[in-house]
Amino acid sequence: MGAAAVISVTQGLGQGFVTANIQQIAGELGATTTEASWLMAAYLIPRASLPLMLTKMRMQYGLRRFAEIAIIIYLVLAFVSLWIVDLRSAVIVQFFNGMASAPLSTLAFLYMIEPLAPQWKLRMGMPMVMACTMMGPSLARVLSPSLFGDGGWTDVHLMGLGLAAISLALVFLLKLKPAPKARVLALMDVVSWLFIAAGFGGLTVASVMGSIHWWTDTAWIGWVLALGVACLAIAVMIELNRASPLLDIRWLASPAIVHLTITLLIFRLILSEQSAGAPRMFQVLGVTQNQLVPLFTVIAAAGILGGLACIPFMTLKRVPLYHLVALVLIATGAWLDSHSTVDTRPEQMMLSQAMIAFAGTIFIGPALLRGLMAALSRGPNYILSFFVVFLSTQSVGGSIGSGMFTTLINHRQAFHMQVLQEELQATSPITTAAIAQAGRALAPQVADPAMRQLQAVSRIATETSNQAYVMAYNDAYFLTFLLAIVALAALLLHLLRDWLAEKGGGLWRGLLHLGPTGTNLAGNPETSPASTPAPTLVAKPQS
Repeated sequence: MGAAAVISVTQGLGQGFVTANIQQIAGELGATTTEASWLMAAYLIPRASLPLMLTKMRMQYGLRRFAEIAIIIYLVLAFVSLWIVDLRSAVIVQFFNGMASAPLSTLAFLYMIEPLAPQWKLRMGMPMVMACTMMGPSLARVLSPSLFGDGGWTDVHLMGLGLAAISLALVFLLKLKPAPKARVLALMDVVSWLFIAAGFGGLTVASVMGSIHWWTDTAWIGWVLALGVACLAIAVMIELNRASPLLDIRWLASPAIVHLTITLLIFRLILSEQSAGAPRMFQVLGVTQNQLVPLFTVIAAAGILGGLACIPFMTLKRVPLYHLVALVLIATGAWLDSHSTVDTRPEQMMLSQAMIAFAGTIFIGPALLRGLMAALSRGPNYILSFFVVFLSTQSVGGSIGSGMFTTLINHRQAFHMQVLQEELQATSPITTAAIAQAGRALAPQVADPAMRQLQAVSRIATETSNQAYVMAYNDAYFLTFLLAIVALAALLLHLLRDWLAEKGGGLWRGLLHLGPTGTNLAGNPETSPASTPAPTLVAKPQS
């Protein structure tokens, strides 16, 4: 289980370092932040679909070989990362790092459940490995200031190389029990997977880059999005016409799985508030990475506590209860965040962000349990189909959620900026007084009156821009609150419907069974001990 924690954290830190330090990385590579955003897209493209094919390869070639080859490839790529010299080489290495890190989540899960008794494998192993995996991005923000402050991106690569070497040693030292092999990989599986990979890749690139380049201003984003949808449509047509499909599309389209997919997607979109919300707002307000360390330490600890909270009570019947608690926590945290101001600092958002992190882990474990049990009830082959549901909602859904959140922020910031500029006209007494006050504050540092006036106007413009950004983030937080409340109401109505159907069904069956005159509504006499015919005395032949 310690090996599982190390492997999952190794995988989670990989992308977390890039996301947390994209501006510093862009400076080291001599690129703009917009250009460096391709590093995030390149890492996420293979992560969205490769685990699907890796599952088939693991079933065909054996678990042991899969584990050893996967960790060796990851170590080699971590070593190659030390020779990144420009943006092009960085994007290529990040793409292959995304491919190499895809098996690590599976390895972490397998190592976590290996020593557990059968009844605890899913109940304890799944929440813990998901908590460790989700802790990676927060832990990356905790470690980033020390690493980047001393040696830049080189130290980050050295740490990744060290963690990969430790993971390699653990994999070769602690051998997993061999699983039976089966010839499950077919040529059409590869063809279908290529279309799925292209589809998920197109959606990921469009989601990451759409909010950066703006959706309607760049034609290629629309073409990439259309290509992704077309590739997924082709994959669906191929799978519907196969005798032994890679994915059971009809099962994925069943009401229960569609309901699970929508639930996973809504939660993923709501949880984008934590990854695309508070960190970027504080960046706009000029908060340094060092000042964010306590906040993300609390977030990482809250995520682990959420995984631990799932273990004692998690059963299939209690999955809706966990989801109710998660929605209440997310709604409360988002509502608290929606009251932010330009003076808000990380310590004032610790409680709200801890609630959201705790809610994320107490949601994902029970949701995975429900999905896996539904897949296993139909047979092992359906696990692949469920993986597509999970990957599409978490990897692709996370990219879509972050892109939508950023798009909303940009749109609302422009709106609030326009309103504030209209209020702060040059001839307005309020504007004049604000400029004069700022000029008096600058008087000890700037002697030239003209320069002091210019800097005062610049300071007022900066404060206005920051105020517009904070108001935009408050709008996004409040929208997250509303989405959580709507999802909570829908879940309560769904549970009420199920309860009424159960109670009403029992009452209806009782009425059909027994009418008011001792006969059921079908017209047959109600059986009783007196009316029951005597047993026959003819002996039946023994079988």
